[in-house]
Amino acid sequence: MQRLFSGIQPTGIPQLGNYLGAIRNWVALQRDHDCIFCLVDMHAITTWQDPATLRQQTLAQTAVLLASGIDVRKHILFNQSAVSAHARLGWIFNCVARLGWLNRMTQFKDKAGKDREKHSAGLYVYPDLMAADILAYKATAVPVGEDQKQHLELTNDIAQKFNHDYGVEFFPQVEALIPPQGARVMSLRDGTKKMSKSDPSAQSRIEMTDDADAIASKIKRAKSDSEALPSEEAGLENRPEARNLVTIYATLAGLTTADVLRQFGGQGFGPFKAALTEVVVGAVCPIATETERLLKEPRFLCDTLREGANRARVIAEPIVSEAESLIGFLK
Repeated sequence: MQRLFSGIQPTGIPQLGNYLGAIRNWVALQRDHDCIFCLVDMHAITTWQDPATLRQQTLAQTAVLLASGIDVRKHILFNQSAVSAHARLGWIFNCVARLGWLNRMTQFKDKAGKDREKHSAGLYVYPDLMAADILAYKATAVPVGEDQKQHLELTNDIAQKFNHDYGVEFFPQVEALIPPQGARVMSLRDGTKKMSKSDPSAQSRIEMTDDADAIASKIKRAKSDSEALPSEEAGLENRPEARNLVTIYATLAGLTTADVLRQFGGQGFGPFKAALTEVVVGAVCPIATETERLLKEPRFLCDTLREGANRARVIAEPIVSEAESLIGFLK
């Protein structure tokens, strides 16, 4: 089977956007891929993290992934910092990548804004480490959102330059697997902004640990507009909040946007939000309940990550050691 690698930062409480954009897709991809899933704690520290909180959130993220259906008997789940091959190959790729390539990365510009000089060097070069995360396993498939597609292109540039510089066909080209729908869930308070774990307002997101009452309250307060839902997709144009709520419903219910509008077109947001609440509660609450149970077993969560790291190391160590030999490191 094709080897797949994907990572998620263990910061904040995972929210519905993470679930629909990544986690649920991971669960489905397990059926026909050899999957390596990683909690990228090294990426997390590109912005300052409280150490105790980072440790706790790494376990919480592990619990959510297990509760969502990640099967660690058949696939690998571990935290990035536990496998040194990531850091070693990341440094090699810092030396392979060109400054001009990194200067084109739009996500750094978006995150750093006008204060670029105040941000960490890690935030600037983290696409090189992302390339190392993938290529340390010679993975050839990576599920990503549209906002990460540029980094996959950089990964392929780095692989190609490494192969050219050392006269080998060592690292493979990587394919981006982009979910067709629901990969970009927007804030419940502003339909033009992506739903985020770091948003100051908890009302902007559905967290994967929310109970039914919290979900109902957040959806009831979610920003909408005064018009009825349209009967056709064209009617959602210039209505970002309406489009977001319809997209969430469609994605969770396994319907198309057109299906949802045929069902609710002409109705106000009151009845639609009630139906949306039912769908979200049905998806989130079983995961939240199982997550709560798993968080009471921190030793089990630590053992799961440790075992995953051991299995990941068996794959990555020979690949990265050979890369080190190819560039001339004395073993």
